[in-house]
This record gives sequence, structure tokens and C-alpha cells, in this order.
Amino acid sequence: MLHSESSPLRYVITGGPSVGKQAVFDTLKGRGFVCTEGEPARNIYRRFKERLGRHLEVGDRREYSTEVLKAFVEEFCQQKSGLKFYNRGIPDGYGWDRFFGLEASSELAAAIRTYRYDAVFILDPLDSFEDELDVVWAKDREIRRVHELIIQGYYDAGYEPVFVPADAPELRADYIFANMPRNGEE
Repeated sequence: MLHSESSPLRYVITGGPSVGKQAVFDTLKGRGFVCTEGEPARNIYRRFKERLGRHLEVGDRREYSTEVLKAFVEEFCQQKSGLKFYNRGIPDGYGWDRFFGLEASSELAAAIRTYRYDAVFILDPLDSFEDELDVVWAKDREIRRVHELIIQGYYDAGYEPVFVPADAPELRADYIFANMPRNGEE
């Protein structure tokens, strides 16, 4: 494994819903990389839905956003050394808040300034993708809009994301590896 005893190296892999993140994470894990377990934001959404007995409504969105931010900051702070791939990052909150019709909270803005990732990889949407477990999305138009808002959120947070072309998971992982900054390069 790379950088197991070094200062933390944090790489975000993100994109809109249904861009194939899980398959890429499975490939990276198979190659021995440390990665986020599951998708924290999705897990929080499912807990909210179970507790409320329904999908999120306007009045629930700020609380949900706050819980997701807390989970992302906690994951960031837990990493003390080595290389890790994150399933979404703190600046995803900009995109999701905009999608929900919310202004970014002062807590989100402060976290984005404080907790910085070493690189951001945005997965281009796949031509076709179906996930029977994807409990959130019904409209392709919404999926595309969230994807674009997430991208804008990373630019607004001062990142220059690397765009990973739609391809087989193994080839996407190869592309990410070939484009990872090394030794402090940006």
C-alpha cells in the first residue's frame, strides 16, 4: 500500500448520483487502497427516511445537510496518516444545498476552508446506469443537475477537479492513479 506511514493524503471521488462511484471504490479497495466504507450521505438519508417514514421535505433539508457535514468532517479528522480515497467530500455540500434550495451554512463554509483535500476526481456520468438500491432519484434531469451543482461546488471551494471519463471501473481507477498528485504536486 502507498504512503501507509506518511502524512495524510486525501483524494475525493465524487459526482452526481449513479455515476458509478461504488464500482470504482470496489476496484480501488481490491488494489489495496483505503477507501470510505459505503456512502455516508446515502446512509444518513436512509436513516432520515426510516425515522420520518417519508422522503426528505423542505423542512428536513437543513438538518440532513448538517448531519452529512458532521459525518464528512469526522471522517476527515479520523485519518491521521496514509492515503485514502473519500466517497464524496465536504464541498459536495455546496452542490447538495443548492439542489435543496438552501444557502450554504456558515458551518459548511468554515469546514471547506479548514479541511482541504489533496485532489478531487469527478466521475463523468455513465451512458446508462441502474441501481435498484438508489432510493433517491427518479429523474435523469435531476441527476444531471445535482452533478453540475457538485462540480460548481468544488470550483467555488477553490479546487481544480480532475474529470474521470466514463469507462469500465478498472480503467477509471487506472486514470485516477495516473492523475494523482504526488509528493505535494498539484
